[in-house]
Amino acid sequence: MTFNTIRLDVADGVATVTLHRPERLNAFTPEMQAELIAAFDRTDADDAVRAVIVTGEGRAFCAGADLGAGAGAFDRGRREDAPFYPDGTPDYGKESARDGGGMVTLRIFRSLKPVIAAINGPAVGIGATMTLPMDARLASEAARIGFVFARRGIVPEAASSWFLPRLVGVPRALDWCYSGRVLDAAEALAGGLVGRVLPADELLPAARALAASWMEGTAPVSQALIRQMMWRGLGMADPMDAHRVDSRGILSRGRSRDVAEGVSSFLEKRVPAFPDKVSSDMPDYFPWWEEAKYG
Repeated sequence: MTFNTIRLDVADGVATVTLHRPERLNAFTPEMQAELIAAFDRTDADDAVRAVIVTGEGRAFCAGADLGAGAGAFDRGRREDAPFYPDGTPDYGKESARDGGGMVTLRIFRSLKPVIAAINGPAVGIGATMTLPMDARLASEAARIGFVFARRGIVPEAASSWFLPRLVGVPRALDWCYSGRVLDAAEALAGGLVGRVLPADELLPAARALAASWMEGTAPVSQALIRQMMWRGLGMADPMDAHRVDSRGILSRGRSRDVAEGVSSFLEKRVPAFPDKVSSDMPDYFPWWEEAKYG
């Protein structure tokens, strides 16, 4: 796929995904949706990529859905694949009925590489919610973040009703969504939504430094498993569910080349060179959440 609304650059083990519609404040479109999903497909498949940074071109991160269509911006009845029955009632089971922002966040959720948001400016609506399944959010002092759905007459999207309360707690998530107000970087930091607030010229260097700290001396397959264990663990009903996954991991990975290298390098006091690859050496119990296969 040729990218028109984003850029994807890989250097020093880090893939940088830049939302690239600066003339529209990087507003989200169906084309951007498809390109973001494709970008994460590429980063997962590329063993040269150890971490992903997502940022915006120009003065905005993402101004939300592109409202250039005016009052009908959210009306899918205008589309060729409109998800409605002939009598006009919604066909909720149709693929085109799915929320496009949610398709992006679910793809980021499935990422096998750590993901960092470098929020360089306004991040509103999907511009805010697409960052929620990322593993860290760093913000520029110029960042402004808004869950503005109630002010547009719609509801939270991009699976944010699942992600946001888990990140900042239910009362704060409700306050931010009820009011729809736009938060400055300081309030986002105080509320635990972002981990650091930095001057604009320090934002990307800080994101790259964080990515480098995660890559140094660590095994890619371990990180891929850890990421899914932590995120999917949020939905577990009992610690025994986590124990089952942990046990599979210790049992299967204990015999891997990575573990032999990890122990040997520790005893020999040298930097490890882990041989296993995410593209080819994930353990046989992965993905464990497919219960029909791994019950």
